[in-house]
Amino acid sequence: MKFFHTADWHLGKLVQGVYMTEEQQFVLKQFIKAIDQEKPDAVIIAGDLYDRAVPPTDAVNLLDEMLAEIVLKRHTPVLSIAGNHDSPGRLNFGSKLMKETGLHIVGQLTKEPKPVILKDAYGEVCFHLIPYTDPSQVRHILEDESVTSHQTAMKAIIKEIEKQADPSIRHVFVGHAFVTPHGQEEDNTSESERPLAIGGAEYVDAALFKNFHYTALGHLHQAHYVLNETIQYAGSPLKYSISEEHHKKGFFIVELDEVGNVTIEKRLLTPNRDMRTVEGYMQDILKQPVSEDFVFVKLLDETPILSPMEQIRTVYPNAMHVERKVFRAQITAADSETMPRRKMDDFTLFQAFYEELSGKMPTEETEELFKEVLGQTILEEREGGEKA
Repeated sequence: MKFFHTADWHLGKLVQGVYMTEEQQFVLKQFIKAIDQEKPDAVIIAGDLYDRAVPPTDAVNLLDEMLAEIVLKRHTPVLSIAGNHDSPGRLNFGSKLMKETGLHIVGQLTKEPKPVILKDAYGEVCFHLIPYTDPSQVRHILEDESVTSHQTAMKAIIKEIEKQADPSIRHVFVGHAFVTPHGQEEDNTSESERPLAIGGAEYVDAALFKNFHYTALGHLHQAHYVLNETIQYAGSPLKYSISEEHHKKGFFIVELDEVGNVTIEKRLLTPNRDMRTVEGYMQDILKQPVSEDFVFVKLLDETPILSPMEQIRTVYPNAMHVERKVFRAQITAADSETMPRRKMDDFTLFQAFYEELSGKMPTEETEELFKEVLGQTILEEREGGEKA
């Protein structure tokens, strides 16, 4: 059986004040073309279809368009779950009606999760669709007081699945969680991901999924496997923050053989506009060729620049952010003990501050400018005191 594994579409995503709907439509059309080429038996979307519980109209229309293209026009089943960004009730609405067309969306966990069963030439494959559910809700739904964290919640859910599962057939788990080796902290996050819990309580041990032939995960935006290659995050189809600048975005094409062995191919998606960092001096940046990319600019200039974003957008009209790169010098214990800062005069304190930030001493021109401003400030203070 061949199926596509994708996740974290985040339709309606807003990045630095820019809606990404047009960019999302661009890559999802490539996804539809891949379905035409590969003709998979099913498509898995492992949560976070939307970016918020109440998505904008354009996002709802885009999801409707994509699901119609896949399910109604191509007759390819879609197996999807709610992620932590989605509204479980909204996604769950009409699910009983839609499954007759091949659209299987599970928004809410039930006490006895029933798999979606698809068939190929070798028999049945059970897809276990487990939406993101807060541990307190899992404790209530399963009536299990031992559930106190995401780890114990997932353990209880899988226990319920295994009670009913036939070990002689193939099983695929679809979930939305923060899965790590041995349930320990691992840094695969990006700025656009919302934490599931505080203080390590969100981590789930990948070993819980050892009995599934394949585990299709959503939540983390960087595609990678956990513990072994049968436990995979597909990642998001687009970059949603500059922390994802070096991610290779796409989806997985997964094939299960007759005994459940998997082969996995990563298929990349090409964005309409890339998201990347541009670093340099303003005069050099303004000489670059015009680009429509979403750029985050780091300026190396030390002197003030008037209206930097306006200037940069003459070259990068979709620039999202501009900042001055800060150089911090390494401060040793010996340096800090040379002279207590409370004993420094204003000029010496300025020199120390400048060196700490830029990594070098100020130029004579900068020093003279500071002395001039300092002198004017002292004069104004003195004059103000006399008037008072």
